[in-house]
Amino acid sequence: MSKRDYYEILGVDKSASEPDIKKAYRRIAMKNHPDRNPDNKEAEDIFKEATEAYEVLSSKEKKSAYDQYGHAGVDPNNGFGGGGPGGANGNFSDIFGDVFGDIFGGSGGRGRGRAGPMRGSDLQYNLELDLEDAVKGKTIQIKVPTLCACEECKGSGAKKGSAPTTCATCGGHGQVRMSQGFISVQQTCPKCHGRGQVVSDPCGSCYGQGRVKETKTLSVKVPPGVDVGDRIRLGGEGEAGPEGGPAGDLYVQVNVREHSLFQRDGRNLYCEVPISIVDAILGGDLEVPTLNGRVKLKVPPETQTGRLFRLKGKGVTSVRGGGPGDLLCRVILETPVNLSNEQKELIRQLQSGLEGGKHSPKRASWFEGVKKFFDGFSA
Repeated sequence: MSKRDYYEILGVDKSASEPDIKKAYRRIAMKNHPDRNPDNKEAEDIFKEATEAYEVLSSKEKKSAYDQYGHAGVDPNNGFGGGGPGGANGNFSDIFGDVFGDIFGGSGGRGRGRAGPMRGSDLQYNLELDLEDAVKGKTIQIKVPTLCACEECKGSGAKKGSAPTTCATCGGHGQVRMSQGFISVQQTCPKCHGRGQVVSDPCGSCYGQGRVKETKTLSVKVPPGVDVGDRIRLGGEGEAGPEGGPAGDLYVQVNVREHSLFQRDGRNLYCEVPISIVDAILGGDLEVPTLNGRVKLKVPPETQTGRLFRLKGKGVTSVRGGGPGDLLCRVILETPVNLSNEQKELIRQLQSGLEGGKHSPKRASWFEGVKKFFDGFSA
């Protein structure tokens, strides 16, 4: 039986680039791999056929010979380089490590050495701040439980006076050759986990791990203007890496507690200011708080409840730069309570003198709207 055209097998044109050829092969191989299709002869044949095509088309020399002479140009029986699975010049461990070694969980590939010491994990610490500290900045001491390099063995994991030895399983390469059916691939050594060394005489303090549990005390410099959700990175203050590997980072996640007076929205601060009925009617100067002390707020006569006053530059300067925001004060009219009979009588007298629309235009307008609304029902 004559062989199918390799380009047709992979579904690419002769002008296809090397990445396009690799992408096409990976798609077919992952779909039809024997490990994913056990006891499926059709899928296995498709997989073998695609592998043979890719082994040729991924090599510049073989692809050139194939383009010029067809299958005969890569037939070892004709004196050319092997073109099929197991051919004399076919390095399938390289092919699979390069294209989809992750299917097997390995790190194979061309020229890859041992993995070396692993980096430690990053950590996160949730820091609760008062609004004042978030706005003005502060240096805070925190305690972080973590894994630190063992002082006894200096992180090597080996007992004092000894040292890690070369892994006998991989010979110090960190990689071993494994068989997956008819395919041979490189994988990370299961004995030394890619490091190329093992600890034969472990340290008594860390039991060969090179790390011990400790609680570190760190100083965190909180810059002025941080807000909820901001993160402060402390490089190298995360977990120490196993067997002497580099430490990860510590990320301090900022959260700001609720304030009794202010609410923050970006650069601006908001607060509610209760005012008496007298101040609302006659106006006056009120003393209001800011994060930097007290200031005067001038309330004009006939101020309505809910009115918003803006105090320029009394807000927050963001950690990201720029000028300060504003303080927005919303005045809330406070109804008098616990009145004496005499006070109530004075208010009744005031009420009788205020009857009529000109003193309460909004109230008069509202009642006029209500009247029209009900008149519509009777029409």
